[in-house]
Amino acid sequence: MNDTKQQWFKEAKFGLFIHFGLYSQLGGEWKGKVTPFIAEWIMNTFDIPMEEYRKLADTFDPVNFDAEQIAEKAASWGMKYLVVTSKHHEGFALYDSDCSDYTSVKAAPCHRDFVAELQEACRKNGLKFGVYYSQAQDWDDPDGYMARHDNSGKNYRAYLERKCFPQLRELLTKYPDISLIWFDTPMGTTPEESKEMIDLVKSINPNVIISGRIGNGLGEYMTTGDNFIPSEPFMGDWEVPATLNDTWGYKETDHNWKDPERILRLLLKINSRGGNYLLNIGPDGTGKVPEESIEILDKVGGYVHANEDAIRATQYVPVFPYDLEWCLFTRKAHKFFIHVTEPQVRPEIINFNATIQKAYILENGKEVGWEIEATCEGPHILSLTLPEEYKERDHYCICLEIEEEQPVFEEIRL
Repeated sequence: MNDTKQQWFKEAKFGLFIHFGLYSQLGGEWKGKVTPFIAEWIMNTFDIPMEEYRKLADTFDPVNFDAEQIAEKAASWGMKYLVVTSKHHEGFALYDSDCSDYTSVKAAPCHRDFVAELQEACRKNGLKFGVYYSQAQDWDDPDGYMARHDNSGKNYRAYLERKCFPQLRELLTKYPDISLIWFDTPMGTTPEESKEMIDLVKSINPNVIISGRIGNGLGEYMTTGDNFIPSEPFMGDWEVPATLNDTWGYKETDHNWKDPERILRLLLKINSRGGNYLLNIGPDGTGKVPEESIEILDKVGGYVHANEDAIRATQYVPVFPYDLEWCLFTRKAHKFFIHVTEPQVRPEIINFNATIQKAYILENGKEVGWEIEATCEGPHILSLTLPEEYKERDHYCICLEIEEEQPVFEEIRL
């Protein structure tokens, strides 16, 4: 069972991912062709020559990137940690690296250290700070791996010694607030090499969390596939990295935005199964966060703040025997939360038989009546009497304080 041994990660439940780099300037398009895939992989998808792609650094000046505003927004959305791409597969670093000049500080006209800016902004806004680092793929380094291409002639060890290991040391020594390193796509990295990276990180700061994609089953928490959620509760620490549309880096033509209601259901579903939701924004080439991202997350954040006790530090909910379309459950010790996503005049939950001590609307404490009785067929059923103004409402939460540590669900009987 994966264990980060870090209480902040276990309790966070909701975090912000930021994909930002040279690819953000392209918006998913190269020489009139729109990539059919995710925008940050455009160099790989169109086989853009390294010398040509590097010229993007000459115009990288994201004047609208505001680390303080992003961190403030993340906090207002109820998120507790933030992870930014310090170096994605393209090989370009968003900080001042000593072992490479291919950075936003040295190669771009902006001369900005975005990792430093976000570290400070997270500190001010009470967020834990993490960095994404592409440890195996580096399309700018001749010996870095490149997916969908022949890597057989590369000296991967030389790349590790020349760039990967030194940059990991830099990140951990220059930016002491880093609490998590989000590794990705280990590809041909051996177990010994993954362990070497872990040992390097832990030798500098033993409290830094190692993500699941360090490879070879050595991560401190389980990272699911992108946008994939376990179908049942999953034991240990885990996280779902996910997008608001269909790309991570900014893509001008991608308008397939998930609505706030869907994002909220995904958050609650992930939390109910024991995981964290790391949700992405992709600023454009000027550093501006798409308005759609802000509008969606503003609405989701309103619910999270109004019902924080039902999200923060919750634990997995045991499998309920029926599929209820109108609600989702979360829980913590001696509290059972019913998140009502569709209007219910008199909510009922069958096969529920915990000992209720108190029931109320979480956002304001208004009392909710309850009754548990055996049905004619045998199982118990919980019936709730709502305040009048909630009988036609959706998106609110009912808290049941119960005698038992966790809810009691009865099995379906023949």
